[in-house]
Amino acid sequence: MSPDTSTATTTSAHDYAEWLGRTETRDDEIGLTLARRAAVLSDLDPMAYRRGSAIPPHWYSMFFTPNVPAARIGHDGHPAKGDFLPPIALPRRMFVGREVSFLHPLRIGAEAVKTSRITAITPKTGRSGSLVFVQVTHTISVDGQDAVIEKQNVVYREAPSSSTAGASSAAAADPSLPPAAWREQRLIDPVLLFRYSALTWNSHRIHYDADYARDQEGYRGCVMNGALTLHLLIDAALRRVNGRSLRRLEARLSSPLFLGDTMTLEGTEPAPDGETGPGAGLDTGLDAGLDTAQARVLDPQGRIAAQITLGYAPAAELGHVAR
Repeated sequence: MSPDTSTATTTSAHDYAEWLGRTETRDDEIGLTLARRAAVLSDLDPMAYRRGSAIPPHWYSMFFTPNVPAARIGHDGHPAKGDFLPPIALPRRMFVGREVSFLHPLRIGAEAVKTSRITAITPKTGRSGSLVFVQVTHTISVDGQDAVIEKQNVVYREAPSSSTAGASSAAAADPSLPPAAWREQRLIDPVLLFRYSALTWNSHRIHYDADYARDQEGYRGCVMNGALTLHLLIDAALRRVNGRSLRRLEARLSSPLFLGDTMTLEGTEPAPDGETGPGAGLDTGLDAGLDTAQARVLDPQGRIAAQITLGYAPAAELGHVAR
């Protein structure tokens, strides 16, 4: 099948009005096998997780994978557009961020339901051409009780031109950001990319097909999954808060990382609004009363590839997430 390189698209939200409010529902079990494999991915003891154990809050995104028949897979390895997501005639799809509220823990063995609703479709024009931003609100519930609410943002964009192919949109390090209290580095190796794609049933070819990534989408090699970038960053942040309960997060991805890159993960310690110290007094937009911290991923050139704001329950309300 030849790649869809069409860049024709409309720029009016009216053209997508019929897709706004569209919903789909999936059910899934918070499975023991998947949870233990997620633990291994995060260098945790898989046997610490048993039926009834609460999973770390950000692991929710590994469940409810779309089980799309082969006939409905597009040339890029993603499910074809036009079923739930609108048939936007732009070839590149990129996950660019999320806002998540963690209301109740998900426990292994629970039967959960995920309801997804298209809540915004916003066409724009940027330096690289036409863009369409789509926001989908996902609500995960167990026994009728909401456990996780996520607003996920995806952008559709044109294929790269010869002048934009390979160009980086990474942001320079912002000197106004609070200094990091912790820092670690991680090599992006092929086993990491394979295991995460397998765990999340993600068949997007940019993560494993280097020829496709270079020749069809204009990247310099296999691309790190954006959700994996955030997953590892949240892992690193949670290791440093002694079991404090994560209640909210806001995440933004600004540029991709690639196989073979060594990325730097760094962040601040959580602090209440109004207190002094790294991460304190920030205008985060998170719920009032939460202690907030900042974390970010730097590419090999020291530019920001991803950043998150995390909102924790106050220290007096320590949670008990299985580790």
